Amino acid sequence: MRTQFWLLAVSCWFSLHGLLCADDFYKGKTVRIIVGGSAGGGFDTYSRVMARHMGKHIPGHPAILVENMTGAGTLIAAKYLHSSAKPDGLAFGIFNGSLILGRALGMKGIDFDVRELEYLGVPVQDSPVCALRKESGVTNIDQWLAAKTPIKIGGLSPGNSTSAVPRILRATLDLPIQVVDGYKGTAEVRLAADAGEVHGGCWAWESVKVTWAKGVQSGEVNPILQMTAKKIPDLPNVPLALDLAKTDEARLLLKAGAIDPAAIVRVYVTTPRIPKDRLQILRRAFGNTLTDPAFVAEMKAAGYDRLNVDQLVSMRIHGVSPEFIKRVNGRSGQRASVDRLVELRIHGIDE
Repeated sequence: MRTQFWLLAVSCWFSLHGLLCADDFYKGKTVRIIVGGSAGGGFDTYSRVMARHMGKHIPGHPAILVENMTGAGTLIAAKYLHSSAKPDGLAFGIFNGSLILGRALGMKGIDFDVRELEYLGVPVQDSPVCALRKESGVTNIDQWLAAKTPIKIGGLSPGNSTSAVPRILRATLDLPIQVVDGYKGTAEVRLAADAGEVHGGCWAWESVKVTWAKGVQSGEVNPILQMTAKKIPDLPNVPLALDLAKTDEARLLLKAGAIDPAAIVRVYVTTPRIPKDRLQILRRAFGNTLTDPAFVAEMKAAGYDRLNVDQLVSMRIHGVSPEFIKRVNGRSGQRASVDRLVELRIHGIDE
């Protein structure tokens, strides 16, 4: 009995010592948030607000800085966090979570297992919409369906949701769309639309209404279509893509390729092999930041009024890939459905 007592005491001492060391570790340090999107985009805007509040929830109160690492549809940032950043707890970041699906579907260029990254959380679930400038000549879905020339939609790259969603819309709803890939982030897509290079883009309403607020409020920019399971409260008169789909196959592709993946687009992760005590600290700080009254108030003031404090969403990412493939194949009963989804989301093959 005495031996068991001392073993328990020693175990508790080492556990407490580990936590105390982790607490001391962050004092005087700087934590970097690696953002896969460009400055001024939705990922960047959200992360900069988080950087202003998260430090006080980490023992030692380290400084937190945002570092933009753009390219390849946020793949460069994801690979940096996986393979290059030191696993010391001083870096975490955000990339487009659709890369997780891309890995499962065989996307070229993802030569590492995205699921090895340690997940901190998904603070807000995206509600994708397509928004177009009025110069496109399209202010409602009927005009878009009747358009004689393709509407140019800016995107980052095949496999990224900004490029995959419009391709899926073209295939399922027969919308006249030309996807223009190659932009570094949604901020660049927005600027390109304002300059007349493209007509608009398809990404989260949570971001569009904040970063493109002047255009939306003035009527220069109009949300035309939403890719969600139910209507966004802000957009009661904007139709759902699901309601326009005419076949079960079209609805399957919309749900599995555009709507369901939106739950993990805005995913925050840290490096593999991070010490477990520091991982616990970052996860706890991340969760506490989401409920911090000052953070919530600043996010609401910026227009982000629907925060997701259920971090279980991010934990389900590990099972997304095989479950997703099984579900798609099982519903359709045809391998062709999966192959078509691969073409649209991953390879960017237009019809």
